[in-house]
Amino acid sequence: MVTFCVLVAPLPYTVKKNVFSFLSESKIVAKIAYGLKISFIFVAILFADAVQRMFRVTAESDMAKHRQGVVQDIRTDTGIAARKFYAQRNVYLTGFCLFLSLVLTRTFYIILDLLHTQEEYIKLKASKAPATKDQASEIAALKKELAEARAKVRDYDILKKQAAQNHAEYDRLATELNELSGNKSDKRRD
Repeated sequence: MVTFCVLVAPLPYTVKKNVFSFLSESKIVAKIAYGLKISFIFVAILFADAVQRMFRVTAESDMAKHRQGVVQDIRTDTGIAARKFYAQRNVYLTGFCLFLSLVLTRTFYIILDLLHTQEEYIKLKASKAPATKDQASEIAALKKELAEARAKVRDYDILKKQAAQNHAEYDRLATELNELSGNKSDKRRD
C-alpha cells in the first residue's frame, strides 16, 4: 500500500522522472522485481491452497450443522469456526496481495508511459522554437512569392472585369448605332 501511495503521489515532474527512470533502468531494482515475481508465484500457489482449504472447512462446518441427534461440543464448534475464519482470512490476504501486485505493476507502467509522453510533448514544444536563419530567409522568400502571386491573381481578375465591361459597352454602342443608322443585324444575341 505504501508503494502504491508513493507511485501515485503528486510529485514534481523532474522528481517523478528521476525516480521512475531509476526504477525502470536500475539493474538492482530489476533483480528485486524478478525476485518479487517469483514470490508472487508462491503467493498464487498459497492462494489456491487457501481457497481449497476454505471450501473444505466450509463443507465440514455445513456437515457439522446438519448432524441431527448428535450432541455437539462447544469446543468443536469453536474450533470449526476458528478454522473457517483462518481459512477465509488466508484467502483474503493472498488474494489481496495478488490483486495489489497487478495494480502496482499496471500503475507503474501507466505512469512510465505518461512520463514518456510528457517528454515527447516537451521535445515537440521545443522543436517549434524560432527557426534558424536559413529557414527564416526561406520563409520570407516564400511569403514574398505568395504576395506576388496574389497580386497577379488580383490584377488578372481586374483585367477580366474590365474586359467584360468593355465588351458590354461595345455591344450597347453597336446596338445603338445600328438602331440610329437603320441597319439591321442578322446576328442573334442571347
